[in-house]
Parts: sequence; C-alpha cells; structure tokens
Amino acid sequence: MTLVPEVNAQDAALPATPDGKTNLVGLSREELAAAVATVGAEKFRAKQIWQWIYGRGATEFTQMTNIAKPQQKLFAEHYTLERPGIDRALTSSDGTRKWLIKFADGNKIETVHIPEDDRGALCISSQVGCTLTCTFCHTGTMKLVRNLTAGEIVGQILVARDGIGEWPDARVSTAEERSDDLAGGRARSASGGSVPPDKFLTNIVMMGMGEPLFNYDQVSKAIRIMMDPEGIAISKRRITLSTSGVVPMIERVGSELGVGLAISLHAVRDDLRDELVPLNKKYPIKELLEACRNYPAASNSRRITFEYVMLKGVNDTDADAKELIRLLADIHAKVNLIPFNPWPGAPYECSSNNRMHRFAEILNNAGYSSPIRTPRGRDIFAACGQLKSDSERKKGEKVKLH
Repeated sequence: MTLVPEVNAQDAALPATPDGKTNLVGLSREELAAAVATVGAEKFRAKQIWQWIYGRGATEFTQMTNIAKPQQKLFAEHYTLERPGIDRALTSSDGTRKWLIKFADGNKIETVHIPEDDRGALCISSQVGCTLTCTFCHTGTMKLVRNLTAGEIVGQILVARDGIGEWPDARVSTAEERSDDLAGGRARSASGGSVPPDKFLTNIVMMGMGEPLFNYDQVSKAIRIMMDPEGIAISKRRITLSTSGVVPMIERVGSELGVGLAISLHAVRDDLRDELVPLNKKYPIKELLEACRNYPAASNSRRITFEYVMLKGVNDTDADAKELIRLLADIHAKVNLIPFNPWPGAPYECSSNNRMHRFAEILNNAGYSSPIRTPRGRDIFAACGQLKSDSERKKGEKVKLH
C-alpha cells in the first residue's frame, strides 16, 4: 500500500503576499540577510529585524526604533511582516485556548495553548489537513490540503504570544535577559504588564494537524527559527516533534534538530495498528521501534515519548500493557496514556478510569513512567485528537509529501 503519494506537486508556497512583497516571517537567517542586502542595507540590519520579529513581536517596520526612519520606509516598500489571521479564538473552562488560524489563501488550521502552573505548551500544526487517516483522530477525517510554510508554522507562535500578551518589555534586549525574566516569573507584555506564570509559552509540541515528517523541510526550518537564541529562543529540550512513524525521517530529526521525539504508537500488534494508524502498513512496529532505538538524541534524561490512546475494548487489556513493556525493551522511553477524546461520529469510546489506572500500574511497575494525560480543552474541541478545520483541497490540486 502506497501511503506517500508519488505526485509532481508544489511544496509549501513561497513567503510572498498578494501585493508581491516578500514576507520576512519564516525566512532563515541567511535568507533574511540576503533580503536586507538586496535593498542595499547594512548587514547588521538583518540581525536587528530578526530580533524585532521574534524577540519583540514587531508587526510593522515603524516599531523598530533602532532603525532609522528612511530605512524603515525602504524595508516597508519591499517587505512585509505578515502573520496569519485569526478566524476565531476560543477559551476553555480549564484555561486552554484554541485559535482557528486563517491564511491568505483561505485555508485554516488550529493551534492550541495549554497553560499549567509552571509552564505553557503550544500545540502547533504542520499541515492543512492530514494524509494519515488515523481512525481515532478527528484530523484524520480531513483530506490533506497542503503543507504549511515555515512562516505559517512560526506564525502560530507569534499569534499565540500576541494572544497571551507574552512579548517581553522593549527594555529587555538579549536572549539571556529574556530567559532570566521567564525563569524568575517576570515576563512582560507589550504594554508593560506582568504576565501570570500559568500563561507562559515555554514549550512547543509539534502535535497539531498534519504529519510533521511529511513536511520536513519547512518544519525543520521553522524549528531552527524557534531555537535561535536571539529570537523566540526556545531550547531544543523544550520542543517535541510527534510522528506517526515515518521511519526514514526519524534519524534526521535527531541528528539535525536534536529535539524531543514522540511516537504515536497506540497499539502493540501490527494488525491493530494497521487499522488505527494506517501508516503502519508501510512502516510496521518492528521497523519503527528499531528507528527509535537508534534515535541520536535519545538518552536516559531525554526519553522518547510513546503516545498511547486508551480505547475501550480495543487496546487496553493487561496483555496489551505487558506486550508494550516487551516492545520497549532497550529504548529510553516513557509512555503517555491518552484518554480518548470523543468527536462527532467517532467509532470508539474511552477506556474506563479503572482500566486506564490498571494499565498505567503495569507499566509503572516495569519501570516506565506512564502518566495518564489529563484531558484539556474538551469543551472547545481542543483536546488531543479533536482538531479539525473546514479547509478543503481545491479540485486537481496535489501536495508533495517528503
């Protein structure tokens, strides 16, 4: 079964706006330097613009107070700092926030911020729709529309920081100072007000809509922007990429990016995983786990996370738990047990509370940390497996997956 379409298609669109200007959001350091040089500006202006976009949240060149007004005008004539739009913003009763983000071509994705007492994780999408058709996932009921560009991926962080008011005070000028402020609970909003500790955007999880490793070039470019210490400045230890098991790409994630890895496993037998995660027909469990054993960034202190959705009467028996222990032998691993989050027309039910705790007990007794994830944002369909937008692929349009 061929799960990666062999098509001649356009990859993610170039970062240009309808008026023909180049959007600087999502360019690499090198690309930004080249753009600055093209209009005859000094080389160091690229660094200043980078810091304003990603460190201070600038949306206009006129906000860049250390750049002379004539040059601000010059940049504005050729370039833009365009971000995705917000079609709708929802807040759950538990504090989870979801943005339905709309791009210039009308396509939409969802991004979710999950606040906790000492951190805040942002769940980011990598594609409009998904090609994997995992049967327990609402996104899997969508057709894949297209890949996101690096700018559209990073743009989700910019939108979220706007929404939670987390941009640092303009007086904070270095990555080190910003990190110190966050660690000390002194983050500032753009208006100068204090940001409550439970609002911090401290972690990024590539667990939203789409399969990140089918859009690796743009995802890896975006992650490098996230990690840059003079901008968004999120450490690779605070970034996790989740994959359904695109085996040939896993080694590259570890060697090139070094971020945390999460595997959407969900079953311990190939016949069942073929049904739940059809990609398993191309890359079965044995091949997937071998790639995990060889993951360059894994260690006892940086374990691979195996995600396991708890489905009543499907994958939740004691025997399943014991087989999972056998499969994970010699892997630096932990297991996230995910209560199934229902969505309209879903063919599954969540395992009972007692069954989930028994399953976790077996894994914990074998030495595998196995927390049961607390569902967040269910009332706004922001929980794991519930994301979906109303985007549709145009007739005849093809998408390149790699």
